[in-house]
Amino acid sequence: MRPLAIPLLALSLTTGFVRPNLAWSAAETEVDVAVVLAVDVSRSMDYDEQQLQREGYVEAFRSSEVHEAIRKGMLGRVAVVYMEWSGPSDQKVVVPWTVIDGPERALEFSNRLAQVPIGRVLSTSISGTIDHSMKLLSESGVHAARGTIDLSGDGPNNSGRMVTLARDQAVAQRVTINGLPFMLKRWTGWGDIEHLDRYFQDCVIGGPGAFIEKVREAHQFAIAFRRKLVREIVGRTEPESLLRRVKAREPMNCVSAEIQRQSNP
Repeated sequence: MRPLAIPLLALSLTTGFVRPNLAWSAAETEVDVAVVLAVDVSRSMDYDEQQLQREGYVEAFRSSEVHEAIRKGMLGRVAVVYMEWSGPSDQKVVVPWTVIDGPERALEFSNRLAQVPIGRVLSTSISGTIDHSMKLLSESGVHAARGTIDLSGDGPNNSGRMVTLARDQAVAQRVTINGLPFMLKRWTGWGDIEHLDRYFQDCVIGGPGAFIEKVREAHQFAIAFRRKLVREIVGRTEPESLLRRVKAREPMNCVSAEIQRQSNP
């Protein structure tokens, strides 16, 4: 398979992104997958939810299931960056690109993540997050067989450009977007959306093998993220039966949140 770095480098040249010097030796620049962990810290996420989310990511990189998934890859290496996001220009890298080639480095990544305070910002721009994630992939310094944006959030895109435009441009660069819709709160009709899982399915995710892992209860998050990360590392695809069920229902309105925000400034 052609290295992902080839099309992403083309993207960086056309948008002005500059690739940094490699932070590791040439022998370590090839990885099975490069994953952007894009984590929602908008105001709609209360502190308890954000803490739960952070702890789920920390625990996942300490788990034997994730360590084993990395080990079983063709190269036994993955590259990961952890980024918090909110509005169109509100994205912050919390833990920079890290090559993980075994339990020791996975634990180092987990410990670094556990030590950083959680940020909180305002609006929700999934499109801005996808765009910034593509920039991060272009700057990763690795050659990856696959590129993945792992996007968690508790609401629809309500600022920035249309989310489907950002998604389609990322997919055109052979990047897969997976989603973890956070569905702990009851739908209120303002600032959120009913059937957030369907919104992520229809409007956010895309690319080869794209899938969602929804969370409805607090105790599910650590399990859902660990399972999701394992699937992304091994490249497991969505069951054919689920894809047929998605196509059988009425698609979601991907701009409903933007319309609501414009009508109630």
